Amino acid sequence: MNFIKKNIIYIIIIVIVSAFALIKPLRDFVSEQIAMSPTVAKINDETTLSDEVLNIDLKGINTSSTNLKNLRGKVLFLNFWGTWCPPCRTEWPTIEKLYQLKKDKMEFALIAMQDQEEDVKKFLKENNYTAPVYIAESPLDPKVLPVAFPTTYLIGKDGRILKKEDSSMDWSKDSVLEFIDNVTK
Repeated sequence: MNFIKKNIIYIIIIVIVSAFALIKPLRDFVSEQIAMSPTVAKINDETTLSDEVLNIDLKGINTSSTNLKNLRGKVLFLNFWGTWCPPCRTEWPTIEKLYQLKKDKMEFALIAMQDQEEDVKKFLKENNYTAPVYIAESPLDPKVLPVAFPTTYLIGKDGRILKKEDSSMDWSKDSVLEFIDNVTK
């Protein structure tokens, strides 16, 4: 205690000098962190899929061939899947149900990946699935290239990603249907 009383002036001077010494580096650090924070424009760029990103030629398996960017203008259900993928096969009945319920309100594109056309046709026929299935005939942009299967995007009319799911999901549950009703108004 005596030490602090005798040296209080020195302690105060050290604290003040340290504060002044640290203010500029601290200010610089905070400025750098703010500069590295994503801007609204950057976030929008990362969550919006442009026509360039969606410029994927699609060969229709049970529907007409098209380019993915032609499906813009309505909410788009975009699913990357494979007949070889058990979780993909598991979610298919719920996707078909969603398709039957919402096909008039939104577009659907289910893109079979790493699959042979005949295997896809056989899978659809055996299960009586009618949701539109395609095989990509041009390279996928890295923004949509899946790293896991299934990968599903719900894309808004303006190209904004409304939802991304990297796993199997029940697409016919009430919360999903309610969400779709809200975004397709």
